[in-house]
Amino acid sequence: MAIYRFRPKRAPTLATLALLPVLVQLGLWQWHKAEAKREFQRRADAAAQAAPLPIGPRLVPEGEPRQGRVALRGRYEARYQFLLDNQINGEQAGYDVLTPLRIEGGDIRVLVNRGWVPLGRSRDVLPRIDPPPGEVEVTGTVWQPPRPRFAFPEPVGRTWQPVRQSVDLARYRTEVPFALQPFVVRLDPAATGCYACVWPRADERVGMHRGYAFQWFGMAAVLAVFYLAASVERDR
Repeated sequence: MAIYRFRPKRAPTLATLALLPVLVQLGLWQWHKAEAKREFQRRADAAAQAAPLPIGPRLVPEGEPRQGRVALRGRYEARYQFLLDNQINGEQAGYDVLTPLRIEGGDIRVLVNRGWVPLGRSRDVLPRIDPPPGEVEVTGTVWQPPRPRFAFPEPVGRTWQPVRQSVDLARYRTEVPFALQPFVVRLDPAATGCYACVWPRADERVGMHRGYAFQWFGMAAVLAVFYLAASVERDR
């Protein structure tokens, strides 16, 4: 009767001890990311069912509100409008249109994302995107744009950038002569002046993150199996 004994070798043992915790941690990291996005979307969906919070002509504290629906009344100002580049809708390239809204009763503005428009024939010819005239009622969802990872240089000889690569509220404030609310409003699809208002969901990549987690866990399991198989020898 054959007898097998566990005789681990030094090099495979050290390699396994170094790699196995890393693979497990990477799997846990992706799993926790999936759960965090799902929980964030759950809270956002609950906030979307509540009545919109009215926003008046006073600055709200930095970082508030962080999510939920809001209602405003005011006038769009096309002069300081810009396009957010590299936005995809249905596999077609285009822009998001961001227009400041002067809130009724004061000089405070808020940036409103009025949705997506297609690229057109070329980037040299920008689409015509005039905002609705006069006073409008605006309802939408609060969005806190992430801080840009890179600072894009300003084009030489141009005082205003009609096309931008990110929504940088700090930089935008330095370029406009008015006070700005510390968030962006993504228009409701039925709101006046909205183009293709199809906003991404925080949980839309939960399956992707879980898939990555299972890949890392699978690699950890394969490493453990190979290590055990290489360390077991038949006793002669």
